[in-house]
Amino acid sequence: MAKLLAFSGSLRKDSYNQAIVTCAAQGAQAAGAEVTVVHLADYIAPLFCEDLEAQSGMPEQARAFKALLTSHDGVLIASPEYNSAFSAALKNAIDWASRMDEGETPLAPFKGKSATLMAASPGALGGLRGLVSLRSLLSNLGMHVHPTQQAISKVHTLVDEQGVVNDEKTITKLHKLGALAANFTINLT
Repeated sequence: MAKLLAFSGSLRKDSYNQAIVTCAAQGAQAAGAEVTVVHLADYIAPLFCEDLEAQSGMPEQARAFKALLTSHDGVLIASPEYNSAFSAALKNAIDWASRMDEGETPLAPFKGKSATLMAASPGALGGLRGLVSLRSLLSNLGMHVHPTQQAISKVHTLVDEQGVVNDEKTITKLHKLGALAANFTINLT
């Protein structure tokens, strides 16, 4: 059984990206994957700095997030778009997770694992531009990034007051993406 870690690159409490990744995770679960949905805000570490790392080691939150990545076969990531790129919070989490502990294989939390990407935005492009740089980064870390992705535009009209996607067409798209992620990961493992 494939194990997927699902999270968004947003720290906002009522994040649209968290809403869509949670919906996609349901599709992955229905396709037979074991999915762990987390909020990146629960794993916030100081900005990566080698001086800090040398002085104090890896922060507890960063170590916990790295352990989650390491224990899963792939990821479902929904990333907000900030100035045509993915979020600084997501980049920081990836930077800390990429640090190698003694005796560890380089890039162990990433190498050979799957990644399936999505984005959401109230704008017309749905966060699509930010996925280009995220795809490049994850590929450079050794992940197999699925070519299919979803960009959900005008997302504020597709989510209810509880932060749940409530538009049937969007639910269907995200469930299909989640199922695709599950099958892609199963074929890699």
